[in-house]
Parts: sequence; structure tokens; C-alpha cells
Amino acid sequence: MPEARTSCHDLTRWKKKPPVRRTVSQICPPPRRPLTVADIQPGMENERLGVVRDSMFQNPLIVKAELGKPRERSCSLPGINFNYGLYIRGQDGGVPEAIGHWNVFKQQPTCPHELSRDYIAMNRGAVKAGLVTARENFHYRQLNDIRISDQDDRRLKKEPPSLPPNMTFGIRARPSTPFFDLLQHRYQQLWVQEQKANQKAIKLEKKHKVILGKLYETRSSQLRKYKPPVKLDALWHVPHFQKVGPHLDTFPTEAHRQRAFKAHREECAVRQGTLRMGNYTHP
Repeated sequence: MPEARTSCHDLTRWKKKPPVRRTVSQICPPPRRPLTVADIQPGMENERLGVVRDSMFQNPLIVKAELGKPRERSCSLPGINFNYGLYIRGQDGGVPEAIGHWNVFKQQPTCPHELSRDYIAMNRGAVKAGLVTARENFHYRQLNDIRISDQDDRRLKKEPPSLPPNMTFGIRARPSTPFFDLLQHRYQQLWVQEQKANQKAIKLEKKHKVILGKLYETRSSQLRKYKPPVKLDALWHVPHFQKVGPHLDTFPTEAHRQRAFKAHREECAVRQGTLRMGNYTHP
């Protein structure tokens, strides 16, 4: 018997339980209402010193978010009996009126369509009667008011164009992007082929171009290109200092002087400074 009881307990334990159904308030909880002074407890983020009013917790610039909780909304919501949306007041009596009665829509009387006047026929009749002035035509139209019948009026109006039965209205869909051509660089190959064809055409055009004979220059063309040389005058110097020699000469001879300048010119590429007289640039 004890073994039978344990087996029954095992069956009830492993039996599949029905899913727990949640209410609407659990799935979509109501929005959080704004904080009040009664909701504030010691240690909360919105705890304040001094005079505290409920209006302080409705200012979004003052209210702080509690740790681990979403921010409280600063706007107050209406009561539980408030219905959101636009309320349309029925004028037909509601459901009882619809069930108990059947109101048939009464067709409103249509006003007769005024036919357009047939000016061609009235002008033709006025000419036959010998009336040519505007006043005579006006009186004739008042006495003989000729109208176009519905059939004639329908015939004169343009009929809508006939469209094929399988015609589709709207904007045509954009063609799909050729991804295979993009991955294979197809457009690049086409551009290269086009450039090669253009270059080949240019070469053929130059080849078939008529080469003129040698052009000989005449005296007038040579004179047109000739530029007379301009004589550069020497710079002006003060006559008083023209025959004054140097006061200091550090080179013993002219050969030593030329040798020093030659060494300076060779080392200019690796020296620093504007005049290339400083330290070497390399270590």
C-alpha cells in the first residue's frame, strides 16, 4: 500500500499543470500616478527639508528618479471612471431602437436637370426669320427657347477613354538592384571598355586626319616673334665709396680664400640656418 501511495504522488507531481492566466492589469499595469507628500519616506531621493507641497512633485525639473524604479510622471490622471477618446452621442436611439424598429432611408427627390440651350438652332431660326441685330436676336430667344435633349447632350459630351481590362493603376515599382553585377564589378568593366573604345576612335581620327605641308616662316612672322634684347644697366653706387678697399682680410692668400668658399658650398646641404653656417643637421 505505501508503494501505491508513492506512485500516485509521483503521477500527480509530474502531471502537466494548466497555464496560469494573467489579467489585463498584470499584463498592462496602469500608469504610475504622481508622487505626493504621503508617499515620501525617509531615505528616498525626493525627500526634502522645509515646507513640502504636492505641487513640488509635479514639476519634471525637480522630481528625481528613485533607484531601481522608473521615473514618476508629473501629470495627474483622471479617475477610474474616466473614458478616454471621443464620445459620440447617438441620435438614433441606440441598440433598443435598432432592434425594435427598422428605419428605411427615404430617397430625396432630385431636382430636374436643366437642359442647356441650343444656340445653333436659335441662331439659324433667327437668320431665317430675317433678324440680324442683337436686340432682335434677344427677343427671338425669349420667344423661341430651344433646348438640347438629353440624348443629344449625352452625345456631345466626351466619353471617357477606353482602357484595357488588364491595366494597372499607380506608380510602377522600381526594378530590383542587380547585386550580381555589383559583386562582379560589371559596371567597372563596361566603363573600361567604353574608355578603350573612345581612345581607339580618337587614334583613328588622328590617323586619318589630313597632315598639311611644312609651313615656312616669312619675315613678317619672324619680326612678330622677335623680342629686342634689353640692356641691363649696372647698379648705381656712390662714387665716394667705389675705390675704397676692404679694411679686414682674414685669408693670407687668394687661394686660401677660394678653398674656404668651396668647402662652405659643399657643406651647405647639411648645415642649419638661413646662410647655412650653423651646426650640422645630422648627429
